[in-house]
Amino acid sequence: MNMHVNSIETFLEALRQELEVPDHRYEQAERSYTSLANWLHRDDSSVRQYDPQVYCQGSFRLGTAIRPHTDAEEYDVDSVVELRLLTKREKTQYQLKLMLGAEIRAYHDAMGMLKPVREGNRCWILDYADGAQFHMDIVPAVPNHNQQYMLLSSLSLDTRWASTAISITDRREQNYKILSDAWPRSNPKGFASWFVSRQAIVFERRHRAALDAMRRHGLITASVERLPTFKVKTPLQSAIMILKRHRDNMFARELEMRPISVIITTLAAHAYNNQDTIAGALFAILNDMDKFIGHDGVNWIVANPTDPFENFADKWNRQPQKKVAFDNWLRQARIDFSAAAQAGTFKDMADALNPRMGYALSMRAMDRLTGGSRLLRSSTGVSVGAGGSLAAPSFSHAERRPSEPRGYA
Repeated sequence: MNMHVNSIETFLEALRQELEVPDHRYEQAERSYTSLANWLHRDDSSVRQYDPQVYCQGSFRLGTAIRPHTDAEEYDVDSVVELRLLTKREKTQYQLKLMLGAEIRAYHDAMGMLKPVREGNRCWILDYADGAQFHMDIVPAVPNHNQQYMLLSSLSLDTRWASTAISITDRREQNYKILSDAWPRSNPKGFASWFVSRQAIVFERRHRAALDAMRRHGLITASVERLPTFKVKTPLQSAIMILKRHRDNMFARELEMRPISVIITTLAAHAYNNQDTIAGALFAILNDMDKFIGHDGVNWIVANPTDPFENFADKWNRQPQKKVAFDNWLRQARIDFSAAAQAGTFKDMADALNPRMGYALSMRAMDRLTGGSRLLRSSTGVSVGAGGSLAAPSFSHAERRPSEPRGYA
């Protein structure tokens, strides 16, 4: 059988499909935080007067979530409850967290949830029934856009993301129980908007193509806005999903050392340059992502693109071994995916990636492409991409000079 495919692109797409979170999980997550929002807005809610807004953050919002390794593991759905009419002058972090915690416990009891509500350093955690296979982290927050805008403006820094800035609670903070303006800062909506901006051209093209295909098959007649964004995957999102699973397996026995997802996501989005294939995006990211790690002469910096005062790499400076772990992971990822790209058969690609991507995942991806045929597993693909030949990547081993990541002033 002739196989007119771009071998590595086809294999990476199969990996992405195996890692993909099923649509019903996204829908389940949306129903869960919508249900909580409705509870917080009920007539006898103790926080209704503060206009609580519940929204998703993290990988589910960015479209980079991946399936757990097994059915015994859970999805981690991150959410925020922002009390939009409450200020830091009215409550301490501690008081806000207690007030929201009381509502979450009441919601837990009203919904008949069995597993107890847990408290994290920054959040409350709702554990859903075993069949649901997920838990929801709920971070209490208040608006911080005015303070953030004034701070950035005073330093002539980019203010375009300031309108969605928030302040959050953290029980590790010294002023946790004291009225203070100095709360931990965050901006998940701003980060999501920045992430979307890094892939907007390709996303729009794929979004419309997916909608057109559904219309041709009579599956949808609604407008573009009615197609859920999680049904479209860009090369950037796909590459990040694959890199996250590679990272997970490489550090399966050293969980505390694995590079955190927000660093991988931020550096990948910086390095992405509208490549239209997963392979093109993946190899551009692997080649360039460390160029966007800054260093001020003392500290390593991976700045939040929407808040230059938040350093995602702050733990690298307190625990230098974590920076070493990131460098080791990036070096290994370059080796593994370069070997896969140079392989002549799907089996050889799977063999190159098995140690870090996982044997079961690689085999499922190969079976997805070959239907389990041993003959097709060993068939040689035609390495031709949409824009011509795809050369096997080679990565420079020259020392990188840290630079300021683009995306903020």
